[in-house]
Amino acid sequence: MTKTYANKMTVEEIRNRFENDVERFTKLETGQTSIPDAALMMSLITRAACVTTPGMKHTLDIGCGAGNNTLKLLQSKPNLNCDLLDLSANMLTKARERVSAVTDGEVTTHRGDFRELPLKEESYDIIMAAAVLHHLRDEEDWERAFSKLYEITAPGGSVWISDLISHESPHIQEIMESHYSDYLISVDGEGYRDKVLAAIEMEDTPRPLTFQLDLLKKVGFSEVVVLHKTNCFAAFGAIKE
Repeated sequence: MTKTYANKMTVEEIRNRFENDVERFTKLETGQTSIPDAALMMSLITRAACVTTPGMKHTLDIGCGAGNNTLKLLQSKPNLNCDLLDLSANMLTKARERVSAVTDGEVTTHRGDFRELPLKEESYDIIMAAAVLHHLRDEEDWERAFSKLYEITAPGGSVWISDLISHESPHIQEIMESHYSDYLISVDGEGYRDKVLAAIEMEDTPRPLTFQLDLLKKVGFSEVVVLHKTNCFAAFGAIKE
């Protein structure tokens, strides 16, 4: 089945949306309020990174926002060399400021789409991608992005993802969306729910967890790991031999 994405936001439109929304992404202790278990998933992916790649020296945070995931990782592994990547210049400014304050390692920023940037192959011991890969569109786009993740991961390194997901079964999708809708109402009412769901409809194209795990194996990762799943979100990773 051919699916078009003409109704979805472009990369430039996504960049513009986040340029003036920096403060929402600075809540290290709670994470984004629109994501159930956000703080737990952030903790899990950073702890998993530490135990699977204990000798890490160089990390890349894709879609880093204001730098929360890198900051969380630095609590356990201080003084890493940290690469921060985001579409938004304002996000990168805030992330560099916060990360540089807590590490003596080199902090490098990359502004742009990670699929297009010339990142060095096999150079990152840890790659983190939180709430960013759901912007990928068709299957070719997903495979190209995951192949690049594999290419830039160092041997023995790992990739850790926390993100919005969909479900293969329409009936299960309906159940999970209902639970997520109830969660959003509990956070800040029906207006907040409508705002978040409208943004997802305009911006996001999530894929099932099983699709992503299979794709990580297909592009070359030797092992995949599921850390957590709650209604429409999951935290998971992959290890490169």
